[in-house]
Amino acid sequence: MQFKDQLDFVRQHVKKNRMRIFTTILATTMGCAFLIVLASVAFGLQNSLKKEVLSDDTLTRIEVYNDGNKEIEPTEIKKMKNVNAVTMNTLIQTGNLEANIDAYKGSPEVILTDFKENEKANLKLSKGTYPEKADGVVVGYNVAQILLSKEDEKKLEKEKDASKINIGIQESMIGKKITLNWKNEETKKKVTRTFTIEGVGPKPKKEWEQDGTIRISKEHEEALVQDLKTLYGKKLKAEEMIYRTTAVYATDLEAVTAINKALQDEGYATYTVSQQLEEMNLLFLALKAGLIFVGTIAILIASIGIFNTMTMAVTERTREIGVMKAIGASPKLIQRLFVMESAYIGVIGTVIAVIISYIVSFAANYAIPKILYMATNEKEFLTTEIQFSAIPWQLVVIAAAISIGVAILSGWRPARKATKIDVIQALRQD
Repeated sequence: MQFKDQLDFVRQHVKKNRMRIFTTILATTMGCAFLIVLASVAFGLQNSLKKEVLSDDTLTRIEVYNDGNKEIEPTEIKKMKNVNAVTMNTLIQTGNLEANIDAYKGSPEVILTDFKENEKANLKLSKGTYPEKADGVVVGYNVAQILLSKEDEKKLEKEKDASKINIGIQESMIGKKITLNWKNEETKKKVTRTFTIEGVGPKPKKEWEQDGTIRISKEHEEALVQDLKTLYGKKLKAEEMIYRTTAVYATDLEAVTAINKALQDEGYATYTVSQQLEEMNLLFLALKAGLIFVGTIAILIASIGIFNTMTMAVTERTREIGVMKAIGASPKLIQRLFVMESAYIGVIGTVIAVIISYIVSFAANYAIPKILYMATNEKEFLTTEIQFSAIPWQLVVIAAAISIGVAILSGWRPARKATKIDVIQALRQD
């Protein structure tokens, strides 16, 4: 019997028992669709978190911490292979600071940094350029909204939601003078520095983030720290006044792992986005495996229906099997025909399940944000980039292999039973 004839044979018997086959295929479809949709939640959340992590920082960045065991030596780190730049930022965390641009006042944070290293690290600005003069500074993207005039303060008293009104400096800040005043409220003394704005930092990637910093050249650090000591008391230690952060930038993504290992071997405490991604991927791998296991149980339950359907098929066709054996059909051919029938149920059920799963996935990503918005009245849910469900081709392949494999195994036992039917007894049946 040719393969085409075998397929025709299977189709004829499927048509004879449409309702029974339909319910069996339905059970297989539900089990396979349940597996795919359940596991798609893990794939969707992983994609969302991965996108969040990657948008939060650059993959070539390695943060280096001073954990008290080893002082950070930027000169030595720069000598390491494939290190592109080393940025050291010093946050001034002491003092009552007020910044002025014309009639606008506010209290931003001051960070001392090396502009040349920032340029090497390819940290782009939204406007202007990195300063070349000693009195040049780069202000954060949101500094213009932090500095307010008296009219702006009156507007805020009437309208608490700042997003609904125009406040702060509306025109370009490039070229404007900014004055920083540190004041001692007890002695009424103050330290004043005036700088020229030459650049504006990049726009924060998240709507809720704000960059209200003013970045000054590290050349001013020694003099500024000394002035603040004089202003607030000479007993104040430098480490109490400032907080340092260090970041190492690799030349490319492939070099990150090697540089990170070299830094750790030198005794530095480090953190990289790639490390976080590896830990996150490991966590989601375990979660996906668990969800696929739970979904497989649903398919195994559906396999009971396939087993019963094929057992009944063998029982009903006992005489037909006897005739086939009598005219010379081999046991292997008879077994193959029944296995093909169970595989047919698995394939049709899987195809329908995949189609239904994609529809459910699309509907979930579309509807869930709207449902959450209606439940909480939070507009953020309408603009969220969270992916609640994602179905990659790998998941489809895994689900299809499990579903079709279980279907074939479910039909294997009845198919073996069909090969052992006695010809004489089979032909005697009415």
